[in-house]
Amino acid sequence: MEKVIDENKQGTSLQLEQKQDNKKKLFIESYGCQMNFSDSEIVASILSNEGYNTTDKLEEADLVLVNTCSIRDKAEQTVRKRLTQYNQMKTKNPGMKVGVLGCMAERLKAKFLEEEKIVDMVVGPDAYKDLPNLLKDVEEGRDAINVILSKDETYGDISPVRLQSNGVTAFVSITRGCDNMCTFCVVPFTRGRERSRDPQSIIEEIRDLKERGFKEVTLLGQNVDSFVWFGGGLKKDFEKATEMQKATAVDFAQLLDQCATMFPKMRFRFSTSNPQDMHIEVIEMVAKHDNICNYIHLPVQSGSTRILQEMNRQHTREEYIALVDKIYELIPDISLSQDIITGFPTETEEDHQDTLSLIEHVRYDFGYMFAYSERPGTLAARKLEDDVPEEVKKRRLSEIIDVQRAIGLERMERFLGLTVEVLIEKTSKRNEEEWSGRNSQNTTVIFPKENYKVGDFVMVEITDCTSATLIGKPVGYSSMQE
Repeated sequence: MEKVIDENKQGTSLQLEQKQDNKKKLFIESYGCQMNFSDSEIVASILSNEGYNTTDKLEEADLVLVNTCSIRDKAEQTVRKRLTQYNQMKTKNPGMKVGVLGCMAERLKAKFLEEEKIVDMVVGPDAYKDLPNLLKDVEEGRDAINVILSKDETYGDISPVRLQSNGVTAFVSITRGCDNMCTFCVVPFTRGRERSRDPQSIIEEIRDLKERGFKEVTLLGQNVDSFVWFGGGLKKDFEKATEMQKATAVDFAQLLDQCATMFPKMRFRFSTSNPQDMHIEVIEMVAKHDNICNYIHLPVQSGSTRILQEMNRQHTREEYIALVDKIYELIPDISLSQDIITGFPTETEEDHQDTLSLIEHVRYDFGYMFAYSERPGTLAARKLEDDVPEEVKKRRLSEIIDVQRAIGLERMERFLGLTVEVLIEKTSKRNEEEWSGRNSQNTTVIFPKENYKVGDFVMVEITDCTSATLIGKPVGYSSMQE
């Protein structure tokens, strides 16, 4: 797995929210997308009410849960190794229970219990509220499994326990599931149909974060741009809604507007966007509000229209480029990032060159780039032969990464000599005397600590850069500082 930047590695210390009366210990480990990390916080909250405090010490855990990812085979193999290790640890701690959560649990279901026998419990993404009952099943010697997908579960009534938190930035989930049947993707099968969360519950969660001192929220979903709340139900049911429901519905642009207006001293980000569902109103909201960050993660997957059709992506190369051009027109200092899969079945050298030329045109700041790996159960696995040789995939991936890195460095250099607003998130990994934070464009900025503290909004003059980091000196607080 190749990445230029790993956004999941945010925060350095485990600041755990503990209940004094809780006596049992939960160790929870998360893999994959930001949604999985957010879900783990929901799980920790549910189990907190069952007597579990979260620990970062595996050896003292009564319950070990692994929140899993199925997006690529390598991710699944990593999880299998971890589960085997934890199962072996049970010989030293016979009372320890091990469970698997999330997408991999949904995909493999009872196989974990019946064939591999490496876990005590299997819980799908929509079944976390059933954890108390499943724990009883384990204690009483019954198979503990719930992988039933829901049409309405959003966990909007759960106040998450913030796990690997720096106390400054937080994720807030606004949608669950996905209706886009991309042929390479398992998400619709592991997370179910798309549904949106009541915006009032989203606002209340953000208000709680604000009162606790958090300064930045990332609104999360498999496809945030298709958020629509019309009183409940699946997104696909919106067309059947009453005229009153449609008239009072809240879409993603309106939600962004509400968040930015109600919390002017907080910054907002969102992820992930789907090109087919990003409307001009969303771009206009980013341009309108200074506290909505100038950064959009906009997965493209391929620069070839033919391959996009094979992937069942609902946009063409030309439509994607037109969208990007409009974004740059309305928000000139925007930063864009991408997801790209190379070596998809039937991909030719011409298709590959289309991807390289699209990267050149768009000028992404960074990206997540992978060689295609067949995922069982997807339409591509059933209908398409994985016919691009591995050595060709590796060569094409290397070429894509090289082009992206060169462009990424050029994009970093545009900040030299400028003064940017930075939210301090933590101490720099390389130097205890420096702070690390991000600017509006989601770029890491390093600067001397001086008298500033975590959570401060600081203006920083950029004096140098690497391919992934801006380096500067602080020149005072920003207007966002309270």
